[in-house]
Amino acid sequence: MAEVTVKKISYGGWDNCVQIRNESIDLIITVDVGPRIIRYGLVGRDNEMCEVESTMGVTGGNEWRIYGGHRLWHSPESKERTYEPDNCPVEWAEILNGIKTVQATEPASKIKKEMEITLSPDKTEVTIIHRLTNTGVWPVELSVWSISAMATGGIEVVPQTRRETGLLPNRIIALWPYTMPDDRRLRFCGNYITIHQDPAVKQPLKLGTSNENGWAAYFNHGHLFVKYYTHNTNARYPDYGVSYETYVNNLMLEMETLSPLMLLGPNSYVEHKEQWELFDNVPMPSFNEKAIEMALADRIRIF
Repeated sequence: MAEVTVKKISYGGWDNCVQIRNESIDLIITVDVGPRIIRYGLVGRDNEMCEVESTMGVTGGNEWRIYGGHRLWHSPESKERTYEPDNCPVEWAEILNGIKTVQATEPASKIKKEMEITLSPDKTEVTIIHRLTNTGVWPVELSVWSISAMATGGIEVVPQTRRETGLLPNRIIALWPYTMPDDRRLRFCGNYITIHQDPAVKQPLKLGTSNENGWAAYFNHGHLFVKYYTHNTNARYPDYGVSYETYVNNLMLEMETLSPLMLLGPNSYVEHKEQWELFDNVPMPSFNEKAIEMALADRIRIF
């Protein structure tokens, strides 16, 4: 009978991590720092997540570190609240088919971060409930910001919104000041936006879009990683109204989803759910849209 196992292990220089696995897939979550889902991949195969070598195994200190993997933030981004260090041990507890992590409340923002991470017993599917709680005495305007830093060398595919709106626009594209529209890693196609992670290119690139389709994909290692979330067409989102953002430099490519922007009152919480899936034996397609369509066929869930 298929089952999920949870056990403490050491990994990447950290003495205390938690492994969640079934017969085909495993996740490793740091609890000495972070937390980060520092690994997600097929058992014994490549890690689909980025590991930043210079920070692996490092703990303590007063400056924020990237580490790699999947993390929970809150948007809009600012130096004061976004980059509060998370270099200390994390509380965690086992739940059905996974774990719940609780990070110490951030001193400045008074926001408490939690993640419930569960794995399907017999599939590659992962469900993550991201939860932010305002423990302060004032309302805080925020959006739950879920960020997956992916390993180098892959191609990201983000669907273009195709909703028919007549004479009105049907999507938003937000560009950051350092993003060059003619960057050779970036391509706008009729149905997709594609971004190639090139370890030789240090220049960062970031864009956001109103991704009404609620999914994005990353081809790498002969695998296909897909993440799903819910876009609410009637909601207000940060960064000019985008629910999906992506950032790339020479170290990684980040796949980022956002919940609607809201005013979170004292002692209140908000949740944001992502689901992941990983497919084996999927060659990386060319930038041709037909090749991308064929690679995605029968693998993307349409809601």
